[in-house]
Amino acid sequence: MAKLEIVALTDPGRVRNNNEDNVSTSPELGLVVLADGMGGHLAGEVASGLAVDLITQHVRESLSSPTVKQPLDGHSLETSSVAEAVRLANAAIHEASQTQPECAGMGSTVVTVLFHGTKLSIGHVGDSRLYRLRGNELTQITLDHSVVQELLNRGLISKEEAYTSTNKNLVTRALGIEANVEVDVQELDVKENDLYLLCSDGLNDVFKDEVIREMLLKQTGSLEDTAKYMVDEVNANGGPDNVSIILIRTDGEFRRTAQ
Repeated sequence: MAKLEIVALTDPGRVRNNNEDNVSTSPELGLVVLADGMGGHLAGEVASGLAVDLITQHVRESLSSPTVKQPLDGHSLETSSVAEAVRLANAAIHEASQTQPECAGMGSTVVTVLFHGTKLSIGHVGDSRLYRLRGNELTQITLDHSVVQELLNRGLISKEEAYTSTNKNLVTRALGIEANVEVDVQELDVKENDLYLLCSDGLNDVFKDEVIREMLLKQTGSLEDTAKYMVDEVNANGGPDNVSIILIRTDGEFRRTAQ
C-alpha cells in the first residue's frame, strides 16, 4: 500500500489537569512517534513536544538527504536515522532542562516507528510501548526501561507482581536526563494484516496485556473506533494518567509517497 492506515489519540485522563503526552503521525513517511513527558509544571509537556517534533523533523530531513552522522553497523539507513533522531532529541531536551529554569529536570519517554518496504525500524527509550497483533497473538515488541522490568529480567518478581508494583512507573532511562542516551533499536519484518499499537503507560498500567489483546480483537470496525473505545475504557476505569494510543494497520509493504 502506498499509505498506511494510522490513527492517533491522546487524552488527559480523569485525574491529571494537563496532558504531558504527545503524538505525531506522518503517514506519507511511514513514521509515527509517541512520547510521555515528565517534570515540573508543564515541563513534561515541553519535553514530549520537543521529542516528537525534533524526531519527526530529523527523520524527514534524513530521508530526503540520506546522510546519517552515526550509522549503525548492520542496520539500514532508516534504522540509523531513527536512532540518530532520538539521540538529537535527547540532547535538545537535556540542554533545555539545563538552561531554562522552568524546565529543570524534565524528561520524556519515546517510541519511534518507521515503516519502509517490508521492514519496520524502531527507536525506544523509557516505558512507553510498542505492541504487535499478528493473527490472534499480541507481542510486546519493546521492553520497558524501568526498575520493575529489571527485577523481572533477574527473575526477582513475577509478571503479576510487576503489574501490581507501586514502583512500576520508575524509569531507568529517559530522554533529557543525561547529555547522552542509549537508544534501543530494532528492525523487524512486517507481515500482511499486522496491527501495531504504540501506547503510553496510561494504557498498560490500567490493563494487562491479555485485556489489551482482547480489546484489539473484539473491535472489528475502524481504527478510529478501536482507539476511542480503548481510551474510553481507560477513563471508565478511573483514567489515572494521561493515555495515548497510535494504531497502525499494514498489508505488509510500504512505499513512501513523499518526503
